[in-house]
Amino acid sequence: MEVAKADSVTLSASSPTVDIVEQQRFVTDDNIEDRATHRSLADSSTPIIIAVDAAENAGPQSAPWDCVITEVGQEFDNVKAFRDELCKYAFVKGFAYKYIKNDNVRVTVKCTVETCPWRIHASGSARKQKFIIKKFNNVHTCGAGSGDDGHQRATRHWLARIVKEKLLDNPQSKPRDIARDIYRDYGINLNYTQAWHAKEAAQKELHFLHEEVCNQLPRLCKKIMEANPGSITTLAASVDSKVRRVFVSLHASLHGFEHGCRPLLFLDRIPLKANNQWKLLGAAAMDGDDGIFPVAFAAVEAETHNSWHWFLVQLKHAVSTSRNITIVSCRQKGLDESVPRVFEDSFHAYSLFHLIEELKAELKKSSYSEQDKRAIVNNFKSAAQTYVVDDFNTCIDRIKNISTDVAEWVMSTKPEHWSYSLFRGSRYDHLSANIVESLSRWIAVKDESTIVQLIGALHAKIKDVLDSRRQTSSTWAGTLTPSIEQKLQKEIPKARMLLVVCSSDSVFEVHGSSINVVNIASWECTCQRWQLMGLPCLHAIAVFNRVGRSAYDYCSRYFRCESYRLTYSASINPVPDIESISSVAGANSYPPHTQRPPGRRKRKRINPRKTSIRPLHCSRCKEAGHNKATCEAQL
Repeated sequence: MEVAKADSVTLSASSPTVDIVEQQRFVTDDNIEDRATHRSLADSSTPIIIAVDAAENAGPQSAPWDCVITEVGQEFDNVKAFRDELCKYAFVKGFAYKYIKNDNVRVTVKCTVETCPWRIHASGSARKQKFIIKKFNNVHTCGAGSGDDGHQRATRHWLARIVKEKLLDNPQSKPRDIARDIYRDYGINLNYTQAWHAKEAAQKELHFLHEEVCNQLPRLCKKIMEANPGSITTLAASVDSKVRRVFVSLHASLHGFEHGCRPLLFLDRIPLKANNQWKLLGAAAMDGDDGIFPVAFAAVEAETHNSWHWFLVQLKHAVSTSRNITIVSCRQKGLDESVPRVFEDSFHAYSLFHLIEELKAELKKSSYSEQDKRAIVNNFKSAAQTYVVDDFNTCIDRIKNISTDVAEWVMSTKPEHWSYSLFRGSRYDHLSANIVESLSRWIAVKDESTIVQLIGALHAKIKDVLDSRRQTSSTWAGTLTPSIEQKLQKEIPKARMLLVVCSSDSVFEVHGSSINVVNIASWECTCQRWQLMGLPCLHAIAVFNRVGRSAYDYCSRYFRCESYRLTYSASINPVPDIESISSVAGANSYPPHTQRPPGRRKRKRINPRKTSIRPLHCSRCKEAGHNKATCEAQL
């Protein structure tokens, strides 16, 4: 696969049966987002290869190493990521450490000096699918920082990961340049031989990575779309033809989201347990039975502002924008800016789960009692879940009574993006959805070794989930899905205790602990629950009992069994011979694998003291160029 050496190009095949190199269509980067409005001009069943700006795709930037280990509660993707960050931390702090416990579940480390109290313990969290620091005594009495003791764990493989980031920026870097840059940036002193070996190991890793994405991914994407017409796969490349990102959205997922799911999308990064080469970004919806419904996913080089923006652009191109979509995500990694820029007519809601984690991290920085911390968190949850502005203000006042600074922090997080009472879009009673916990279980560690296996595992799992839910829903006999039916039945007994006063044919007053006005013509209640949930509230149910109408007729269509079956009506076809996908000959510009011959290399050494050699002269014929033994002159 060759990408033209231009600042920004787009290549696309005209049909799934044509080689993606043969058909080319050039579009500037500024027009990528406009493809969503001109989608009918391109065949959506063909793979798209986008060349992104080299500066944007230069890989993750190095962060100060003294900040990679900070406090209790800090999260890491997996145990390998924690070990790598701990090694960096020891380098910059200048101390050596040893493992007390070291496995895939828990890691306990202490300083090698026996009298030093420095110690850290981290373990995995099944709920968050993360590796979290549980205990951290960040006190050294051994004089850490005065020497290079932290360099003891500088293995070639570990240094290769650092050098790899530099080679992504400048592939022509020489060992001397690498050694100089590493000493300047990180204080690690490497000699020429160490820098050379680190560069060799880094180039080998980059070669394997680039060979896979440049050779195997285009073929895999082509096979996915041949087996599932209407699917969208996108490969993004830098100007040096190195593919670095891949986006996949299957036709069955797009069809189900458009015709059966609520216009609600949840964004999050799905942590991988073993693979640190890629970061997996995901977008999922909620089906009519409140189940996670995968819509799209992408493998990128790092979770950054640029990679999320690229993912959102591809997602907008894939999904239909005929409805106002509510997107739920955290407000970090530039999502608070990218979501409104890409999805201009949609609503952006902040995930309550991520906000609570941020709040807890803020509370750890201060000396509040455990009782005050619990009260603040509970009032914060109540402020998010209340439907009336006055109740929201009451919750904020309670937080302010405990701490004015915390109340100011809460208000600085833009409550109009996370509180029911202030949010303008429709969240269908979902403040957050932990899609990480669901989707991360779909990927086994053995499927993370290559990106082809990772995409193949997700493809197979999504197929199994869709087939299983389609078969289960065929046995349902009710009007609403089981989980929604259960929610509605909980409200019916409460509605019998309310007094209904008729104001007009469609407007009623409902008296209980408070007075609420219900308009059955516009499907509205002053308590706001009907509008926000899509299900009739208990006040509306009381009115239906009074006028003899059925509550099922006033439920959102997304909660009906026929919509649920429509969500899973499209099936996913398996990709044939996905295990046998290998490199395509001639598609790679990188050198092929070569095996070094056994033994030491023969060197032609140059002796500076040796003078030039006198040419041979024959003692028989007196001519130059041969000797007497080979002389053939006739005398």
